[in-house]
Amino acid sequence: MKIFLTGGTGMVGRNIIALATEQGHEVYAPSRSELNLASIADIKAYLEEITPDVVIHCAGLVGGIQANIAAPYDFCFENLQMGTNIVHASHLAGVSKLINLGSSCMYPRFAENPLREEMVLQGELEPTNEGYAIAKVATARLADYVSQQYGVEYKTYIPCNLYGYWDKFDPNKSHMIPAVIRKLDDAVKAGTEVVDIWGDGTARREFMFAEDLADFILFSLTKFEQVPRYINVGIGSDYSINEYYQAVANVVGYTGRFEHDVSKPAGMKQKLVDINKQTQLGWSPKTSLEMGIEKTHAFYLNEVL
Repeated sequence: MKIFLTGGTGMVGRNIIALATEQGHEVYAPSRSELNLASIADIKAYLEEITPDVVIHCAGLVGGIQANIAAPYDFCFENLQMGTNIVHASHLAGVSKLINLGSSCMYPRFAENPLREEMVLQGELEPTNEGYAIAKVATARLADYVSQQYGVEYKTYIPCNLYGYWDKFDPNKSHMIPAVIRKLDDAVKAGTEVVDIWGDGTARREFMFAEDLADFILFSLTKFEQVPRYINVGIGSDYSINEYYQAVANVVGYTGRFEHDVSKPAGMKQKLVDINKQTQLGWSPKTSLEMGIEKTHAFYLNEVL
């Protein structure tokens, strides 16, 4: 199968390339210097040249709470521009299959957990990452509209939070697990006795090893007609922030104390996606939390430091 992939240098993209190549697929993943995703004309010309069987859109500006609060315009504009350009250019180039990578941030802040795909646009969004969420919702809806109007199969996969190989470990830009891995690894090396946790630590999150998401995406291509227009991808269970900190501490060997800074924002109280549709397709993730943290910590030590 011939695959056009955006975001090939990101965490999810790199995992897709590795697995797809291993499975014998032909992957085209041009870098930012090779293809300008801000230009519909450039994307269309590239797609017409390579004629892919499917487009997988993974490119995006991503980050944790701090990054989203600091730059809401950037997170909204850049993700909106890339997403809508990819959808429209794919349509113009005659591509019949597209996978758009969404985010659980698309769900309303007060939605009942587990989050069902039908809940998108059924309430106000979480303010701390509203810009990013708006861009993701708009791209998903555009993919849905072009499918309805022109008979193509453009679908949005909504993963839970991700971590893993090729993650970002900069505490100002990263999501929670890689940020905690770096924070606690630094604490062990410095002999730090106290580490702070934003909020009271009771907020609950669902994190999946990114390699598992890549595995699901490639698996889904074998039965694409059965995939609904929106589908959650997750592990089906969640943990508190406190539990994630302790799980990372167990792996990196941190034995100090944790203190909560309740003056800092903690985001939504819970984000757990409903995986019934994923399960009905016959797929489940392979990587446990402990195994995933061990692999991610090893990657950090061997590839980042």
